[in-house]
Amino acid sequence: MKTIFKAALLGAAATALFSVTPAMAAGGVCLITKNNTNPFFVKMKEGAEAKATELGLEFQAFAGKVDGDAGPQIEAIENCVAGGAKGILITASNDSVIPALKNARAAGVLVIALDTPIGDKEAADSTFATDNFEAGVLIGKWAKAQMGDAAKDAKIGMLNINKDNISVDVLRDTGFLTGFGIEVPNPKVLGSETDPRVIGHETSNANPEGGLKATENLLAKEPAMNLIYTINEPAAEGAFQAMKAAGKETQALIVSVDGGCPGVQSVKSGVIGATSMQFPLLMASKGVEAVAAFAKDGTKPANTEGLDFFNTGVQLITDKPVEGLPSVTSEEGLKLCWG
Repeated sequence: MKTIFKAALLGAAATALFSVTPAMAAGGVCLITKNNTNPFFVKMKEGAEAKATELGLEFQAFAGKVDGDAGPQIEAIENCVAGGAKGILITASNDSVIPALKNARAAGVLVIALDTPIGDKEAADSTFATDNFEAGVLIGKWAKAQMGDAAKDAKIGMLNINKDNISVDVLRDTGFLTGFGIEVPNPKVLGSETDPRVIGHETSNANPEGGLKATENLLAKEPAMNLIYTINEPAAEGAFQAMKAAGKETQALIVSVDGGCPGVQSVKSGVIGATSMQFPLLMASKGVEAVAAFAKDGTKPANTEGLDFFNTGVQLITDKPVEGLPSVTSEEGLKLCWG
């Protein structure tokens, strides 16, 4: 069966870009990501498409333009339902997709959130994801151990996606702070901490350009910033470029989450001190398997024991290991990245 892939930058023409096919009506799967340029989502598409081909499911993929822009995703959801998709896999830009996802479920479509949990549990049947809080905890603990006694006087810059309290953003952010030993009064809201070591939170849009601008803003507030948390490795790349442009590339530790091959290379080169590796290809391929099972007999996926989601794992990657904190080297990480 031929697999159809439409990596469309959705906008007003979303409906025209979606091809409704008889095969899709028979029980296909749609993948909807935040964008189609971030290597993380590219790897998701690769895993989902390969598994759909293997299982004989018709496959279509859609992407918004930037993180936080839910309009294109809502259009894609509606078109997938109209096209007869049996399952939707989505990395939601924000919770404004909830009504459309609820409508999809009401229409008999299996909805699986990938990586980013949905704010309303009634909007998705399951979530296949990294434990994003744990991913943050790992890099927080690593950073604290690396700084040693200096951690008590750390000057920390936080590079988030944006100010929308997106679940994946909040989980990684608060996990990092918790791992570093900073109290987070409200774990569901960015920036609730009052610890003076945190300089501030800046929007990076999870890309290099945003990371550069966000780091410039933080340096303006605190020229002695010596620790930078980044939502992902593209933002970390921008942070490093900003520090380098200021002649301060060795001043701050940079930590991140994602574990893509380019990010692991950044660990190897010393740009990033440590990153928590996710497995997006596995998330997507397992999601497609779940849709296939649902299409066959209505079976819905089960969560990992003790959690409210299906945990696809996380691995700390660093060339500066910390005693008592399991990790693998960048060389090992390059063999694992995003499998």
